[in-house]
Amino acid sequence: MANPSQSLSRDIAAEPTRVWSVLTDLERAPEIHPGVSAVEKLTDGPVRLGTRWRETRAATGRDETHEREVVEHEALGLLRIAEGEGKTRSVTTYTLTALHPGTRLTASVDEEATEDAGTLAKMAMKVMAPVGQQLAKRSLTANLDAIARAAEARA
Repeated sequence: MANPSQSLSRDIAAEPTRVWSVLTDLERAPEIHPGVSAVEKLTDGPVRLGTRWRETRAATGRDETHEREVVEHEALGLLRIAEGEGKTRSVTTYTLTALHPGTRLTASVDEEATEDAGTLAKMAMKVMAPVGQQLAKRSLTANLDAIARAAEARA
């Protein structure tokens, strides 16, 4: 059972190569993204299909660490990242579109209950969907703003 996705776009005054560079710069994520305090890469090399890392960020008043993995990757075009442990799975998708000049970056997030989630957990997720959508919108907006600032500063 998937909750409705949340999707937002932002036009950025930087070419797609710069936006992609910021988006895939895991080492600098704590400097770029609000709330991210630490990133521990679990795979070597540049970001690509299968890249995994642990990301610690402030959420609901406390630090939470989640393992994330690139599940779809098209250089300069699409980056899909999945995370989930236990009863929920979250998939965040970033899509880049060249604007000449600039880039439109679209970010969307989908939350779903996993097979491990019981009926009660699935019902709770459905009931809480509006709250989750507002939190996702706030997070996506902050991430898009941070990526834009960093990409435009590099331009």
